[in-house]
Amino acid sequence: MPFKKYTIPYDLDDPKTTLAHREIILNKPFLKKIYLDWYHIFIKASKKVKQGKFLEIGSGGGFLKEVFPQIITSDILPLPNVDLVFSAEQMPFKENELGAIFMLNVFHHIPNPHLFLLEAQRCLITGGKIVMVEPANTAFGRFIYKNFHHEPFERDGGRQISPGNPLSNSNQALPHIYFERDIELFKKHYPQLAIKKISYHSPFTYAFSGGVSRSSLLPFFMYNFVKGFEWILSPFSKQLGLFCTVEIEKI
Repeated sequence: MPFKKYTIPYDLDDPKTTLAHREIILNKPFLKKIYLDWYHIFIKASKKVKQGKFLEIGSGGGFLKEVFPQIITSDILPLPNVDLVFSAEQMPFKENELGAIFMLNVFHHIPNPHLFLLEAQRCLITGGKIVMVEPANTAFGRFIYKNFHHEPFERDGGRQISPGNPLSNSNQALPHIYFERDIELFKKHYPQLAIKKISYHSPFTYAFSGGVSRSSLLPFFMYNFVKGFEWILSPFSKQLGLFCTVEIEKI
């Protein structure tokens, strides 16, 4: 199987690029299955919340609504496949209106995550959740992200990134900065939010899928084999995981 690179003839921050990424995800069975597995994490978390609206932030490139119809989809870009357009730093919801907020590779693109967390703290019901899947600060993750990925991974970086370019501006280490490195600031700034769990996973599946940039390295029928291999190595997930799931609850 040839390992080809996808060429998208638009600027990274052009809404057409996000829509092109969505088509790639939907048409690559290996990659689509990864998204379905991650969406299952969101759906499982939603069953623990008995009231409030469910919101996904940064929905444009994905397809969560196809498997979780009650979700409110949103994006900062004006896209035809989302319900609402707004910035995560200023959300159009009342206090105690949201039961859960889900995010897939979005937190590290938010220019000022502090403002988002304040908004989440305001909008969530007591017992409501933020669940996000993000790049992980592991030994293997740092090696891959720093050497084979176009987005920066600066774990000693600041707590904000430059605004104005929703996809091209990022720091993949922002989840580590907010939820691990600066944990005391988290406790101080967001007294109603508690980090319940950070789990590390997916060291190989996404890399073998080729992501949205390249064709898959393996055929789809190998997916369960790779997942099984990842399960065998799960005791070393803190060192190997490329991604982490962060679960935060309003208390």
